[in-house]
Amino acid sequence: MYRLLSANRAAAMHKVLRVPPTATTTACCDCGGGSVSQNFVHYQQYYQMLYRQMPAITATPFARPQTTAPTQTDAQTQGKKKRLRKPRFAKYVELLEVTELTASERKSRVKRLKSKKLAEFIQKTQQQILDKRAREEKRGLKKSSKGGLEPAQRQPVEYQKIDMEALDGSILESGIYDDRPMLFFGKDEYTKQIIANPEEVQNILKSFHNFRDIIESMGNEQQEADFGLTAPKHGEELEALDPFEAIEPYINPLDKSRPAVTAPVVPSVNAVTAKSKKRFKSKVHVNEEQERLGKQRALQINLHTYLNVCVSANMLSRALSTIIAYRSRIKKSTSPRLTEGLLTTDLYNILLHGYAGKGAFDRFEDIFKLLEEDGLTFNEQTYAAVFECLGRLEPDEQNQQLLSQYIAQAEQEGFTLNQIMDRSKFVADQRDIALDALRRIRSDFTPVYVPPQLGYDNELLNHLNEHVLPVGAENGGSIQQDADYAIMNSRRGYGKAQLEQLARDQLKVELDGCITIKSIEKTKEFANADKCRERLKELEQSWRKQISTAIVRDLNTLRAQVRFKPHGYMNYYTYLKALDSTHFADILIKELYKLAEGSETFSPTVGQLYKELGEKVQQRYQIEQKKHNGTLEKIGEIYSSYCDLWDSGNTQDNSRQAWQRLVHEQRESGPSMDLPEVPWPTNVLAGVGRFLYNILMRDIKIDPHIMRQKSKSKTVASQNLLPAFYTLFRNQGRLVKEEVKPHPVLSRLLRASRQQTLTFDSNLVPMLCPPQPWSTPHNGGYLLNKSELIRLPHQAIQQWDRIRASNPQHLYPALDSLNQLASVPWRVNTQLLDVIVEVFQNGGNAKLDVPQPPSSLPPLPTLLKKSDGSGVSSTDLAKQFREKLGHRRKKAEMYSLWCDALYRLSLAQHYRDKVFWLPHNMDFRGRVYPVPPHLNHLGSDLARSMLIFDQAQPLGVDGFSWLKLHCINLTGLKKRDSVRERLLYAEEIMDEILDSADNPLTGGMWWAKSDTPWQTLGCCMEIAKVHRSPDPAAYMSRFPIHQDGSCNGLQHYAALGRDKAGAVSVNLAPSAIPQDVYSAVATLVERSRKSDAQNGLHVAEALAGFVRRKVIKQTVMTTVYGVTRYGARLQIARQLKDIDDFPRDWVWPASTYLTTKTFESLREMFTSTREIQDWFTECARLISGVCSQNVEWTTPLGLPVVQPYNRQEIKHTSRTGLRVNAHMAMDMYERPNILKQKNAFPPNFIHSLDSSHMMLTSLHCERQGITFVSVHDCFWTHACTVPELNRSCREQFVALHSQPILEQLSDFMRNTYSFKDNDFTNDGSVEDLSKRQLNRTLKQLPQKGDFELHNVLDSIYFFS
Repeated sequence: MYRLLSANRAAAMHKVLRVPPTATTTACCDCGGGSVSQNFVHYQQYYQMLYRQMPAITATPFARPQTTAPTQTDAQTQGKKKRLRKPRFAKYVELLEVTELTASERKSRVKRLKSKKLAEFIQKTQQQILDKRAREEKRGLKKSSKGGLEPAQRQPVEYQKIDMEALDGSILESGIYDDRPMLFFGKDEYTKQIIANPEEVQNILKSFHNFRDIIESMGNEQQEADFGLTAPKHGEELEALDPFEAIEPYINPLDKSRPAVTAPVVPSVNAVTAKSKKRFKSKVHVNEEQERLGKQRALQINLHTYLNVCVSANMLSRALSTIIAYRSRIKKSTSPRLTEGLLTTDLYNILLHGYAGKGAFDRFEDIFKLLEEDGLTFNEQTYAAVFECLGRLEPDEQNQQLLSQYIAQAEQEGFTLNQIMDRSKFVADQRDIALDALRRIRSDFTPVYVPPQLGYDNELLNHLNEHVLPVGAENGGSIQQDADYAIMNSRRGYGKAQLEQLARDQLKVELDGCITIKSIEKTKEFANADKCRERLKELEQSWRKQISTAIVRDLNTLRAQVRFKPHGYMNYYTYLKALDSTHFADILIKELYKLAEGSETFSPTVGQLYKELGEKVQQRYQIEQKKHNGTLEKIGEIYSSYCDLWDSGNTQDNSRQAWQRLVHEQRESGPSMDLPEVPWPTNVLAGVGRFLYNILMRDIKIDPHIMRQKSKSKTVASQNLLPAFYTLFRNQGRLVKEEVKPHPVLSRLLRASRQQTLTFDSNLVPMLCPPQPWSTPHNGGYLLNKSELIRLPHQAIQQWDRIRASNPQHLYPALDSLNQLASVPWRVNTQLLDVIVEVFQNGGNAKLDVPQPPSSLPPLPTLLKKSDGSGVSSTDLAKQFREKLGHRRKKAEMYSLWCDALYRLSLAQHYRDKVFWLPHNMDFRGRVYPVPPHLNHLGSDLARSMLIFDQAQPLGVDGFSWLKLHCINLTGLKKRDSVRERLLYAEEIMDEILDSADNPLTGGMWWAKSDTPWQTLGCCMEIAKVHRSPDPAAYMSRFPIHQDGSCNGLQHYAALGRDKAGAVSVNLAPSAIPQDVYSAVATLVERSRKSDAQNGLHVAEALAGFVRRKVIKQTVMTTVYGVTRYGARLQIARQLKDIDDFPRDWVWPASTYLTTKTFESLREMFTSTREIQDWFTECARLISGVCSQNVEWTTPLGLPVVQPYNRQEIKHTSRTGLRVNAHMAMDMYERPNILKQKNAFPPNFIHSLDSSHMMLTSLHCERQGITFVSVHDCFWTHACTVPELNRSCREQFVALHSQPILEQLSDFMRNTYSFKDNDFTNDGSVEDLSKRQLNRTLKQLPQKGDFELHNVLDSIYFFS
């Protein structure tokens, strides 16, 4: 059965495919003869593709069954009017043309076949058929059966030559098919039987509909049959071949003399054949080998996760059969070089540990044979599994002999027992069982574990190693007296009992998976709210039953399908059996409420929903695994000891070093704490999510009359149940995507029964206890929830490979900085929060950046008819349409911002009397971010204003001055004034500051005129408290003071190039007053504007008085980070629109003009910066273009960075089969996106430098006991420690740029990407010249200026 033509196209095709006359002649058309080939297969296969329609079967046995067909003209007209859905999978016709001298094979989409070539091919093939039939009849090979038919009737159905001019051209061009079947019969007797029995037809159609999805998925699964291998498929796998790719010739079913199976035609290989071999063409992969390596790597990842799930789900036989199946495919592979390394010892070890848990040593011997046949050797983990298995058996004589045998074998291979116990990973009681087995032979054996390396291996941080004591060293004697415990200053004040209780509360939240809080939204209570809540509760109970029943039903269906298929492939059933049905029900109920409460303007697409549901299942699976394998209990024990350190404060270790010591001390027993959690591949997440999605859409029902006051009986209600969710298609740019929407009745029911609560996943909210320190790239952050160290897209695996291959000590600086930032305790500024909530609940305020609800947006005016009665003009209608689109877009934007503020304020209200911590991670460049997205200190002015430190410190002598200076800095009113003038200004307006604090919404509201009004108001409130305190120096303040870099990106460029003029403009050099680069650029632009205005340029005249610092600030700031001219134009246009006096008609021309002038002024001011930026761009262009590799480098602190920008394929439609498709996108095997690689390299490299500077400052502040928080290039600390922060910040900037950064980058890129002499062809080709240009460019470093870097130490306004 195949995909089908629509009715009108089938009719048009039938008109031009005329049936040959019922005659004994062998000619069917007036075409001439041609060279006869043995292969006439695809002639029939091509017509099989132009199929089916709902059968209206006629009695004529030789004509194709058809419906009543319209005329050809009507068919063409209907084809133009009706645009049908494209097929799910592209269909191909494969043309194999064999002559005496050449053999060429080509595969192309049907819509690309040229009509002339297709007609010639069909004509030639027809002649081949006729000639062959004639020869066979002459030889007497065909014998008429008793009561046989006429010779003409024995021929297959043949059509005359296609008249391509008469054919509806859109049939081949569009590839559009229908889903209605058309039946084909081979024998006329059988046709008559079917016609006489309509029930038989219905049975055929019913069978088709029942098994269509299975057939489609089988056909599509053939795409993954190769798996990076080239083994031919045998047995049942041949049945899955696509009919258009098969090369089996047509067999006449009436011909009894021919064999049942004919061998496929294989063209002989000769010189001409070799020349015609297809070139490898791919937009994604560089060559065929890279494509196969990518498939092989994807298969390895899928196998690793699949075997782990099989073992955890107790499906050991399935795991073993999967390995055996892939071994078989490897042995059949014709390219051993491409298949080596697919099956590794580590994969077998997963299976060995599974059998070890059951004490099934007989299976071990079978697996050892497989290992030997595969040429694999034992490693430490293999022996650990052996000892575990033997340890679970009775200690009889045979057991003792086996233990002695394998101990001797391990030592003979160079593995000591200490190495085996130290390097192996254990879960649950595996370590204790293995130790017990070893002690049966060597009773005094006690493993010696290698202590972790605690110190740094980095030139910039090695001096901090002097504070690190060796593992096991006791803090006694003189060491105790000289110890410096300042590193614990920012963590003091929390007792052990308090921390342990907080940890228990946090564990409860993570085990529950979510947290439900009260919303601050102020809404009216519906009259029937109680009744609606009662009905919603009843609905939820019935939904749970329906979900549980549906899960059992669908799992049984999958199980039945899996049972009758070979075990040699990975399937979703195994993943779904890893959890109980109750977990699935909980996940679906939560997702159900989330979908039902969605907005009108946004709904998740089906693909997004698949992924979200799959991720929820994976997250629950990981937590359940930690509960069962002993990790949860072990974390509790280590965390209790960690709380002791926080309580006592007697340690010189940072968080990572302390955690590593504690883990090492408890290695004698229990599971390993450094287990890498391999995430499920995205294809698995989508498959698992699709399973739950189908239940959500099919089995969740709702009564449309449930909102009526008079409730009906249950029997009546049950008869009116409708699906609670439906899908719609919505335009998203150029794409149309399928989205999921709730039934309107369900949405109304939830609104009416609203409980004023919000639910958040446990990994999206702050932690109630100090986070687990990052000690490895896989362990840190939340106690149980998986936290990602680096924010990367799913296809970016190259950077993870670099991280795994690097020395663990090289990652310590980045990990320690994340731990330092995460160890800072926070609390909510409740006084300020109350003011913000009041403004929010009263409808928001656009000028104060408090989002307004979408309901506040005024409706659009309705167009009325003109006074003379005429209709609305087309111009007005077009204008109204544009306004409607803008209105809808504005409404969606307002709702998004309003929801963000609602979540943030509701969470702040929930945590208002609690201390909390923010775990951190980083992006691929090393820039750090808090993991909780809603409540953190990053983001807008409102977000930053709400959080203060939990730990209070006295202001000290200068603290009050820093507080006042900070307040003036926040206003942005005195950017060009000195520190002294700013402090004097603060004294002058002290009354206004106090009035702002006392009457924030009813007073003069001086704070509202600030650039950052809410942070300014918070500072005013703190100043008022200090001002009224009896002793300001002793006042205990929690308020953070900011020190912000002066255009930090340009500072790094100026330091890299030692650019003297640039360094002065961004405050690297000392000066009496701050240099404002934004004002300097604005001055240059204004000078150029005046000149143009005098020359009569109208746009320059329109901008008179509007070239302000604020207008071009964002563009200047982001130019260094690679902003394009288009992006800069949008930035400037946005600022011009915010100026009330600026004429709206001039916004776009003026923004274009100012963008050009701003870029010219920057190039004039920062010559060295532009040279370095151009060198970065050219290097990246050549690396990605000539080498076809991603650009990578290592930061000065040792973090490997790889740019994850690649050419992505168009996503395939999700399949409905139960087999796991092992194909995945992976950046290291794909072509880089050259445009993105070259444009992103300059800003990404600078971002990696500013993150390195931040990390250096963080680690040195921590060692001094200073509270430190970072918002990228804005550093926060207590008022009393600002001087120490400033000193450390400047010292680390000088230390960082004293390193030969550009020289080290050049050396790294030359070693990684340069071509050797034997790589050149010396033929003057473009490729050869490009290689030489790459080598030359990587060595050509930009020239440097003569700026003295140590001047930064004396610059007051470097960070201020």
